[in-house]
Formats: sequence, structure tokens, C-alpha cells
Amino acid sequence: MIFSILAFVALIVSICIKERKKSLIIQSINCLFESLYDFIIYAYTGAILSVINFIRTFLFINKEKFNKAIYLLILLIFESIIIINCILTWSGYISLLPTIGSIIRTYCLWQSNMKLVRISGITTGILYGSYYIYYNSWFMVLGDFILLLTGFYALWKNDIRRKNKNEIICN
Repeated sequence: MIFSILAFVALIVSICIKERKKSLIIQSINCLFESLYDFIIYAYTGAILSVINFIRTFLFINKEKFNKAIYLLILLIFESIIIINCILTWSGYISLLPTIGSIIRTYCLWQSNMKLVRISGITTGILYGSYYIYYNSWFMVLGDFILLLTGFYALWKNDIRRKNKNEIICN
């Protein structure tokens, strides 16, 4: 249970941070905690995805160290690994939820746009929340629901409201 609490707190904090690099550092910590928790509850697709997501996020933190072609290749490799993991850890259609969530999140984190990071918090909340319902992991469901709400709020506060204020000022 402690790993689920730590994972939840790290993920919520990560989407509230405005700077991409700091957000990704916190998200990588979340991945570690979530993988430990998933192994404990025998949610192997999610556990292995969390380990993959930790490595992915660590590489994305260091985006500036890669040229564009290599950085694109890294995205394609991780998206492929996520799909292969789904096939290897297949537990029925339930395995698609974290897989789709990780595919979306990987693409969003690969970008430099924090708006996409916040949007991926929303998709993660929906897809992983549904996954944890299946595993009767109600604390993680609650955490993903709060992530969903926080993601909507952060998106509204940092992207939608700000855009609307800029339109009013410019007109």
C-alpha cells in the first residue's frame, strides 16, 4: 500500500509542475513506485510497463543530448516495446488499458509541450484507473480519479484559461 501512496503523490505532483524536466524527474520516481506496487498485486502488464516507463522518462529528461533522428528512434523503440510487452504479458483485453495509456503517455512526454504532459495525465487517469478497477486496487483507482481531476484542472488553469485571457487582451 505504501508504494501506491508514493506513486499517487508523485504523479499528482508531476502534472502540477510547470517545468518539463522537473515534471519528468518526478514522473520517473512515480514509475518506480508504481512498478513495485504492480508486482505486489500481480498486475504484471502494468508492472513491466512501469519499468519501461521509468527508462523512457529518464531518457526523455535528457532530450537535449540526442539529435532529432535518434530522439525519434527512441520514441519508436519505446512504443514498440510497449506493444511487445502487451503481447507477452497478455491477460485478456484488460492488458490493453495500460498499454494504450502508456502509448499515449510516451508520445506526450516525448514532446516538449507541457500541455501534452497534462493531457496525458488525463488519459492515464482514465485508462489506468479502469485497469486498477479490474485488479480491485481501490486506492490506485482513487489516485487515478484524483489524477484525472487534477489533470483537467491543470489543463484548464495553465492552458485553457491562459489562452482565453490572452485572446481578451489581444482583442
